[in-house]
Amino acid sequence: MTREFENKVAVVTGASRGIGKGIALELARNGANIAIVYRSEEEKARLVQAEIENMGQEVIVVKCDVSKSEDVARLHDSVMEKWGQVDFVINNAGIHQHLKSWELSEEDWHRVLDVNLTGAFLVTKAFTPHMLGKKAGRIVHISSCVAFTGTDHEVHYAASKGGLFSLAKSHALELAGHGINVNAIAPGYVETDMVVFDEVHPLDEVLETIPQHRLGQPQDIARAVKFLCSADSNYITGQVIHVNGGLIMY
Repeated sequence: MTREFENKVAVVTGASRGIGKGIALELARNGANIAIVYRSEEEKARLVQAEIENMGQEVIVVKCDVSKSEDVARLHDSVMEKWGQVDFVINNAGIHQHLKSWELSEEDWHRVLDVNLTGAFLVTKAFTPHMLGKKAGRIVHISSCVAFTGTDHEVHYAASKGGLFSLAKSHALELAGHGINVNAIAPGYVETDMVVFDEVHPLDEVLETIPQHRLGQPQDIARAVKFLCSADSNYITGQVIHVNGGLIMY
């Protein structure tokens, strides 16, 4: 196990499963202490906690609906009480629905935007003053390739993920002079329980659209996050890193 992030603290939202879990474990393997942020699946969050503790890293588990400012304030206080610092903020929490635009209620629209986009804003806002004080930090927003391509079954999700790109770029411009780098990652199809295949979007047809002919794994995204948190990315800010097996090329 490398110790590149020894004595660093990472806040990872949506870390009880899928991509968030992969990110939390990858940063912990490299020496970071982890705040696992979850909304509803405590049992899964505790399993991630146990894995990280077995690595010898410190970890806390915080229940938090990132769309609620009062929950985010409690998250901030829990992290600062435990460690008195934060070095990496990974905004990964997200929800979606497979519905056509005309099937969405206003409540559906607002809920997805509130979690995926407003949540990233609120979490970043909560921890930015600390990073400004020490003139150092890394913020990574986990977006999606559908922010570039659009999608035929969840416009609110695509809109929220597109908003994360603008959020990352604006944060990067605000914070670049303060030693804080802000970037986004756009995953393609990643094998998690959020990715569902059916007769309309069968797996074999999806694989034909991916030049590498495989689904991504959470570890693929996690390694990109590790890079953006490392010293190797010191001169990278305001960027979108596409991690999608060649599904989208620019």
